Amino acid sequence: VTVTAFMARPVCQQRARSSSEMNMVGILNQPYTQVISDVDDTLKSSGGVNVGGVALGGIDVQYKRGDFYPGVFQFMLELSLSSGSISRKTIKIPPKVSILTARAEEFKAALELKEDSKLAVAFRKTGEEAGISGWGLGPVLYGSVAEWILQDRKGLRKFTNFERLLQQDPTGTILQYVYVGDTGELDQEAGETMLREYPQVVKAVFLHVVSDAPDPIVGPPKLINGRPLIFFRTYVGAAAKATQLGFMDDAALLRVVNVAELALTSVPETSDKWIELNRDIREAYQTLSCDM
Repeated sequence: VTVTAFMARPVCQQRARSSSEMNMVGILNQPYTQVISDVDDTLKSSGGVNVGGVALGGIDVQYKRGDFYPGVFQFMLELSLSSGSISRKTIKIPPKVSILTARAEEFKAALELKEDSKLAVAFRKTGEEAGISGWGLGPVLYGSVAEWILQDRKGLRKFTNFERLLQQDPTGTILQYVYVGDTGELDQEAGETMLREYPQVVKAVFLHVVSDAPDPIVGPPKLINGRPLIFFRTYVGAAAKATQLGFMDDAALLRVVNVAELALTSVPETSDKWIELNRDIREAYQTLSCDM
């Protein structure tokens, strides 16, 4: 059964068969999950800022530059807690989130993601609020000036950095990975290459759909080497898909919904941010209703 066919089923039918199908392809048989993430337009908005026609990090114009996406840190915590044999109650500190970024290492003095950065603090706070001290930002692997000049090399650099990250567990017996990126800066190229070359350790790829225009099209899921590549517009939508695929449980999905709603409390309900979030919340509650 392909992921496209799986996602085309009614949500409740997906939930009924997801566990056995995911076990069949071997997704849930590893004890630890490490989330790997891009930064700009994945964790926080680039604002679509560019200089001389060259994007400074991405293309998203829905959120202001530097704004964190609603629910993103909770989504990554819940994925980090997911595995076939370890529950939220038994795991002490899940693997920290690793960063693959196109930011140039030559500019590290100005662009380095430090432990006191807003990003690192947001990760750490999310863990602490869940009673998990010590979780947060992990290894950061940078790009180079070359990728700023030759933009089409960004996907390859992220993939080669992923291969460097794999050296922390060369046997592939301790860790499996979920890559979260966006559709703006060749993250899809990097993610698809990960799935083609390392399906035994890459559980899935989730891509945040971003655009410099309103209401972008969210494409259907893909299947590469038996592993899913999922497109999403909000992190509630990503969490709903993750739940349908057996990567997180219902309580985890609800936590992502609650955190995302809270993040938009000061935003007018007529905003496109709320319109898109509410659409994905409906999918989330449809997913949850299958167990009622």
